[in-house]
Amino acid sequence: MDAPPQLPDETLDQAINQIMPFGKYRGQKLINLPEPYLVWFHRQGFPDSKLGRQLALMYEIKLNGLEGMLQGAGSQDPGHY
Repeated sequence: MDAPPQLPDETLDQAINQIMPFGKYRGQKLINLPEPYLVWFHRQGFPDSKLGRQLALMYEIKLNGLEGMLQGAGSQDPGHY
């Protein structure tokens, strides 16, 4: 059986630190977007771009309750990512 594909660390770091460039949550880091917003994007379809892949990654992280593992990554501000 093959091992699952590994996500490069820099891909995760970039996604965590990516700032939402548009919409209601413009200026917020993707990791701080509310789960219902990511669910909406999932239903509508993520953009076919790097940002879309990053949003999809944040959706999977939040869907599976993994954001706690990332606390403190990409930020010096306690309580925020």
